[in-house]
Amino acid sequence: MTGTLYLCATPIGNLRDMTPRVLDTLKEVDMIAAEDTRNSIKLLNHFEIRTPMTSYHEYNKIEKARQIVSWLQEGKNIALITDAGTPAISDPGEVLVDQCLKAGIPVTSLPGCCALITALTLSGISARRFCFEGFLPADKKEKRFILDELQKETRTIILYEAPHHLKRTLAELYQVLGERRITLCRELTKRFETVFPTTLEKSLDFYEDNEPKGEYVIVIEGIDRSRLIRDEQIEWEKISIEDHMEIYENQGIERKEAMKKVASDRGISKRDVYQFLISKNL
Repeated sequence: MTGTLYLCATPIGNLRDMTPRVLDTLKEVDMIAAEDTRNSIKLLNHFEIRTPMTSYHEYNKIEKARQIVSWLQEGKNIALITDAGTPAISDPGEVLVDQCLKAGIPVTSLPGCCALITALTLSGISARRFCFEGFLPADKKEKRFILDELQKETRTIILYEAPHHLKRTLAELYQVLGERRITLCRELTKRFETVFPTTLEKSLDFYEDNEPKGEYVIVIEGIDRSRLIRDEQIEWEKISIEDHMEIYENQGIERKEAMKKVASDRGISKRDVYQFLISKNL
C-alpha cells in the first residue's frame, strides 16, 4: 500500500486561520515536507505538533521530489506545507504533485488560505474571470514577453510582489498596460492589513512619498473587451485589405474564409471586402 500526499494550506498571517482538518493531518502523518523548516517549526510549535520534518524547496525540488515519492511508495503518509498559504500555488510543490500523480500515488488537498483569492475578493474588481501570474520573472526578456501578453488580457490580473520591487513593477506595468484600475493588498490577515484601491498612475505618485512595506498582492483590472476590439481594428487598418488578405491566404486559408476573417478583423462586412477586391481586379 502506498501512502498519500496531503497538500495542507497554512495561514498567510493570522494563525487562527489554520483549519482543524489540517491540524489533525499534520499530527497524524509520518512526515511533513516544508518549504523552510526554520519558519515552519514556529508554526508547528505553536500548535504543539511534533511530526518530523524534511525540507522541500525551490533548490532541491527535483531530487527531493524523487526521494519523497520513494517514501510514499514505502507506505508513508506525508504532508506538504509552504511558508504561507496553499502548496503548489507559485510554489515548487507543483513538481512534487506531478511526480506523485505519474507514480500513481494518491494526492489530496486540504483547502485553506490562499493570498491570491483573499486579495481578489477584497479588491472590488471583477472576480468572475481572472488570471494569476504570481511573481514576474527576473529575466528582462521573459518579463517583457509576459507583460506584452497581459496588455491584451481582458480578465482580472493578479500578481505577487515583494516590497523592495514594488515601485519598479508598478512602473513597468504602467509603461506597458497604460492607466488601469488596481487594488494593492498588503499584509493580508495580519494586524496591519491594507487594501488600497487606486490606479497604476496614482500608485506611482503615492509610493514616491511612501515606502512600500510588507508582501503585496496586486489586482489589476483587465482591458475592456470593446476597447481591445477597437484597438485591434485600428492596427489592422494600418495595412491595406489586399495585404490583410495575403496574410491569411499565405497560411493556406481559402479565399472565402480569408475574406470573412478580414471583415471580422476590420469591423466591416464581407461584402465590403469583396467589393474592394473586385475594384482592384484581385
